Amino acid sequence: MTDWTTHTARARAWFESLRDRICAEFESIEREAGSDAAFSYTPWQREHHGEPVENGGGGVQGLMKGKVFEKVGVNVSTVHGAFSPEFARTINGADPENPEFTATGISLVAHMANPHVPAVHMNTRFLTTRKAWFGGGGDLNPPLPYEQDTADFHARFKAACDAHDPAYHPRFKAWADDYFFIPHRKVHRGVGGIFYDHLECADDAAFEANFAFTRDVGEAFLDVYPRLVRRRMNQPFDAREELQMLEWRGRYAEFNLVHDRGTLFGLKTGGNIDAILMSLPPRAVWS
Repeated sequence: MTDWTTHTARARAWFESLRDRICAEFESIEREAGSDAAFSYTPWQREHHGEPVENGGGGVQGLMKGKVFEKVGVNVSTVHGAFSPEFARTINGADPENPEFTATGISLVAHMANPHVPAVHMNTRFLTTRKAWFGGGGDLNPPLPYEQDTADFHARFKAACDAHDPAYHPRFKAWADDYFFIPHRKVHRGVGGIFYDHLECADDAAFEANFAFTRDVGEAFLDVYPRLVRRRMNQPFDAREELQMLEWRGRYAEFNLVHDRGTLFGLKTGGNIDAILMSLPPRAVWS
């Protein structure tokens, strides 16, 4: 019999270890730029109508504002509870009559000070309802796109996918292209990446396979994104390029507030508001 409590604990430990390694790497980049910026960590507990939920879980919001990373959030959370009957109907495996759930995951968004450095989003997660599954991905969001950066980002995630199933990358790349689209603007949020969801774990063997893939997605991100940052972070930029970045950030904010599933999930399950909205840029303009 599958022990989902143990599997959730294993996934949580991995997400926390990945966070620690990502944050250490980002702080190293700040040191290379002559900055002493470091992450601050704020724990939070799941609430309902402003009151802590007993055994509801919570998380830790990691936030850094530096010379290279104008604002970067790396959050890990593990929450338990019950969906509202209406929201349960939108969640894989959730039953309005038995809407219990557990969710653990890591979520990262980085907005960069230099418009030549691409912003980025990455998250991976493990959820249990009546079913259990992994989801996640990563996508690159450059205000000033470079073909080399885009190619390197896609190639690294393709390698991670191909190690598990050659069908994964074309499927998950197309899913990202479809998901990270702003319908009211009729433009994509960035240059894509991969997005996957509902990799179901019907038994222990499926859990191990999907957990291994999810770990490789995290490793791919940690390998490729710092390389892109170091490649571009010292390039000069002018006021016109900075304005282009700020206008692009406005589009990013629109997507996350109107269309992003993760934002909605956090708001519907009593998550920490600051952690949920850490994806919003520190500055943006609408022309």
